[in-house]
Amino acid sequence: MKIAITGGTGFVGRHLARRLAHEGHEVVLIARGHDHRDESIRSLPGTTFVAASIDSGTDLQNAFAGCDAVAHCAGINRELGAQTYRRIHIEGTRNVVHAAKASGVEKIVLMSFLRARPRCGSGYHESKWEAEEIVRASGIDYTILKPGVIYGLGDHMLNHLSHALHTFPLFALVGMKPMRVRPIAIDDLVEIIRAAIVGKRLSRETVFVLGPEELTLESAVRRVAGVLDRRPLYFPMPVWFHYVMGWICERIMKVPLVSLAQVRILSEGVTEPSQPCNPLPHELLPHTAFTETQIRNGLPEPGSFGWRDLRLAG
Repeated sequence: MKIAITGGTGFVGRHLARRLAHEGHEVVLIARGHDHRDESIRSLPGTTFVAASIDSGTDLQNAFAGCDAVAHCAGINRELGAQTYRRIHIEGTRNVVHAAKASGVEKIVLMSFLRARPRCGSGYHESKWEAEEIVRASGIDYTILKPGVIYGLGDHMLNHLSHALHTFPLFALVGMKPMRVRPIAIDDLVEIIRAAIVGKRLSRETVFVLGPEELTLESAVRRVAGVLDRRPLYFPMPVWFHYVMGWICERIMKVPLVSLAQVRILSEGVTEPSQPCNPLPHELLPHTAFTETQIRNGLPEPGSFGWRDLRLAG
């Protein structure tokens, strides 16, 4: 098959591309070209990199030419300048759908979010929901995946937790009561995307994707800290404190330690969908537990936050 991946150099896109290329599929990676964290992704066998924005319907149509399916993984978790939720999640998805229809693409798989929903006061959640609605109304076969917290090599979760635990002796937990998560291993998520595209599963379905183990956010952080042999002092802080920290981090860090959208996500808990949707069939349920081995395999090189992480550093 020939499969296009928007956000192809991002976390999910990279892992999906490796799996598909390894199986011998032809892969078209579509991204603005600003993410150079893993240059090897651009030279995978049978892979073509297209430096294009999802703003351009013409570029997308050219990139989708001859493709059987599109995995729409492009997205943001904070707004920065012209990169707004409306532009990326809503208008970008509309452009992807129009280009897919014009190019004869047979299937779209959309990466949404577990608790995406309308009229909730969060631009991130609302724009993800509107993207879902655009895909559902497209007339093209689709699968909409609604995962919670995803982890693995090159993610935001383990990457920033590792750097934070190497930098600070204190760790502020979100909210004054325990927040719960069900982390999903990236390999499990990739298997589901592959099943939807290559296996032609989950046709015209919106499904939620959660890891097999439910635990508190504190327990998850303690597991990561244990692997790193770090022992910070944990203490709860009210959600408003984290919103202030997120606001500051978004303005001074290239990749925020925590964004406003992530504060909202964690403050709600990430263990159940907010809108009615289908469960995965048993054989596609994520099965990888959040173990020390999994954590170790997903950790970046040890290091603390520093000057290089600030936007002032260029």
